[in-house]
Amino acid sequence: MKREALRVEPISSFLDRANAPVSPVTRAGNMIFVSGLPPFDPDTGAIGGMGIERQSEIVMEQLKLCLETAGASLDNVMKCNVYCTSTKHFAAFNAIYARYFPVDPPARIFIVTPEWFGPFDVEIDCTAMM
Repeated sequence: MKREALRVEPISSFLDRANAPVSPVTRAGNMIFVSGLPPFDPDTGAIGGMGIERQSEIVMEQLKLCLETAGASLDNVMKCNVYCTSTKHFAAFNAIYARYFPVDPPARIFIVTPEWFGPFDVEIDCTAMM
């Protein structure tokens, strides 16, 4: 089974400008893999200067867009991996996350990472099936 890397705009263009060797989403058969992505401002592509609530919303919207581009939706998500810079953000993140998965949320892990290569606090990747 061949892996298909999909372009997702404007995310792919933001990644191209950063020379990031990553595809936002890949698909193989009925499996979909969404990369962890920083919270790109949807209008400017800038990262940073936002609170955890806004960062979480942006990342969840990016996740949703990647899944839709691959022909799926949040309902198809089997597992999310959440990476965050502090446990202090857990409650605020959960409040946003719950809006996107209000019923029967997928399996998930919340991992604290000490720092990023950029000024942001949260990143999510996921695996989904069609």
